[in-house]
Amino acid sequence: MLSNRSQDSGLASAFTILELIYHSAVRSVRNAHGNALMGLLLNIVQTLMLVGVFYLMFFFMGRTSAGIRGDFLLYLMTGVFLFMCHVKAMGAVVASEGPTSAMMKHAPMNTIVSIGAAALGELYVQILSMTVVLFLYHAAWQPLVIYDVLGTLLMMLLSWFSGVAIGMIFLAAKPWSPKTIGLLAQVYSRVNMFASGKMFVANSLPGFMLPYFSWNPLFHTIDQARGYAFLNYNPHYTNVVYPVAITFAALLIGLMGEFYTRRRASISWSAKH
Repeated sequence: MLSNRSQDSGLASAFTILELIYHSAVRSVRNAHGNALMGLLLNIVQTLMLVGVFYLMFFFMGRTSAGIRGDFLLYLMTGVFLFMCHVKAMGAVVASEGPTSAMMKHAPMNTIVSIGAAALGELYVQILSMTVVLFLYHAAWQPLVIYDVLGTLLMMLLSWFSGVAIGMIFLAAKPWSPKTIGLLAQVYSRVNMFASGKMFVANSLPGFMLPYFSWNPLFHTIDQARGYAFLNYNPHYTNVVYPVAITFAALLIGLMGEFYTRRRASISWSAKH
């Protein structure tokens, strides 16, 4: 009878959505590779390869200080970790299931859950990979000293969140032109190999070169992370406010675009395909 039907409270609905995001995140991590452990190992190997390549490049160039007095490998790892976290989060969100996916036919599944699951799954992989690499470095190479662990970790989370927000914009536009948006997402990732500033610090750049990098929120988060990680480095040309503002602006645009796309997917996609 209608009188006996009960609706879930707001708190119960929130727990239901969180549980759904959790299971979807587990599914997204397992989808990245058939074996979850192998997927984690591959990500660790990618991170170690990037650190190794940059170390050899700086070694042969004779620049092993990079403008910071301290652990040179920690300097490289702060850049690589945040770069990987940002780019991988953006890629995971772009590759998440959109409004035309068959999974969206199963209530209460929706695109927001799919996006959240992909983003959280990638964050889990990146944090676990970072923890393993830092532990191996601390145990096998030399003691690891980070001046402000909390501040450095917050910059990593901001890098991840900004990657999610930018990925939302690509995801909202992807159904309209999948190949073009996929190419633009790849171009953005490749540009960040240099524009993220993981190979240098902002304080060492000439003034005329700063505008070429200061547009990038990842450039600010990496430079600020090094300010937290090293006692002797104080970033003068970057700040935290800019990447936070860009992240929330991109997130708002992405959510608006995703809502617009979701409302019109059934009409425009049936006409196209």
